[in-house]
Amino acid sequence: MSLTIFGIVFVVIFLSELPDKSLFASLILSTKFRGSYVWIGAASAFLVHVIIAVTAGQILTVLPHRLLEAIVALLFLAGSLLMFFGKHGTMEEPKTKEEAEMLAAAKNSHGFWKVFVTTFGVIFLGEWGDITQIATANYAAHYRHDILSVAIGATLALWIVTAFAILAGAKILRRIPGRIVQRVAAVIFLIFAIITALSAAK
Repeated sequence: MSLTIFGIVFVVIFLSELPDKSLFASLILSTKFRGSYVWIGAASAFLVHVIIAVTAGQILTVLPHRLLEAIVALLFLAGSLLMFFGKHGTMEEPKTKEEAEMLAAAKNSHGFWKVFVTTFGVIFLGEWGDITQIATANYAAHYRHDILSVAIGATLALWIVTAFAILAGAKILRRIPGRIVQRVAAVIFLIFAIITALSAAK
């Protein structure tokens, strides 16, 4: 396992997921249900998506090296443009404190399996075609010699972002606009698109 690959994947996926709809979905669900149950459901959904993304990335590796690098570069570029110009599924945080308090009042009255199934379904469906899923597939193709580092980096980033959303997301995201986080992630994607394109041109 490469700590460098792990670190790169972790940072990019972490930044990409911060302004994402899934973060806000986890945050909102945690005001309605027990936070630990929400986290387990979301973490399970993210794990399944990482497995799917890594598998898709490995399928790409059967292509000739230059063609593969060109495709990955284009995908990174598309991801960068999506982060720069798209809304990237960002959602507004709960509008009022009263709203959050009303939802929180009943959050401990729901059983584990109900919360798990609800959260898993919301996150699993919401993540299809998401930028983090695309990025994970790209990294699995680019670092095909070490997909374990990619899978672990992506999974831990998604899990930590979810915990972050449940524990402190609402307060911190009021101070750091989601757009700023998107721009940082977009620049990182663009850098990887250029590096991969140069590699394809060799």
